[in-house]
Amino acid sequence: MSRQKTDRPNVVEFAGVGVRYGVGPEILQDIEFTLPAGSFHFLTGSSGAGKSSLLRLMYLAQRPSRGQVRLFGTDVAGAKRYQLPAMRRRVGVVFQDFRLLDHLSTMDNVALPLRVAGASEADVQKFVPELLAWVGLADHLNAKPPTLSGGQQQRVAIARAVISRPELLLADEPTGNVDDQIAMRLIYLFEELNKLGTTVVVATHNAALVSRLAYPQLHLADGRLSNL
Repeated sequence: MSRQKTDRPNVVEFAGVGVRYGVGPEILQDIEFTLPAGSFHFLTGSSGAGKSSLLRLMYLAQRPSRGQVRLFGTDVAGAKRYQLPAMRRRVGVVFQDFRLLDHLSTMDNVALPLRVAGASEADVQKFVPELLAWVGLADHLNAKPPTLSGGQQQRVAIARAVISRPELLLADEPTGNVDDQIAMRLIYLFEELNKLGTTVVVATHNAALVSRLAYPQLHLADGRLSNL
């Protein structure tokens, strides 16, 4: 479901993609799909269906065993090594294990993408507290991750992923550790980014959430992908 008309190339294109680890059977088989710029999809499937592996392909953490992956119009297999960091910076990722830096404050964890991109400190001080207030963490700007609950850490991770308005946002179970009210607030944040042009993929087990929001699904079962 596209939230805006755009002439930009497809953000993600998979053609005949397979993934296997070592000499074992393929965990993803003949994956074919396209994500138009500005679209919003849920990625669904049972535990072990391969959702995290599919996301890893999209944020360039691994390469396929076969087939073609194109990201922002570029064939990943043919990309030069020096091109990959710039491509990754166009992707925001919410990891299941959060991957926060324990020695940094909430504020500094979320500010990392802006600082890496060369944003001014004035922009950091303006936008980071605003976003943390939106996700309900206005009183935790100076807290270190080990002092936060799992749900709070998850919201820090989400704020870090969206702060720089990535062109592609990949969220792996982003509402798994929060209550329903916070879950809907986070999804609303993703929807607002989507309206601004960000392509969004949310991997989730939450059937109630998927049914409540009428976005198309990429569904994985037995290593194969279908569109719902």
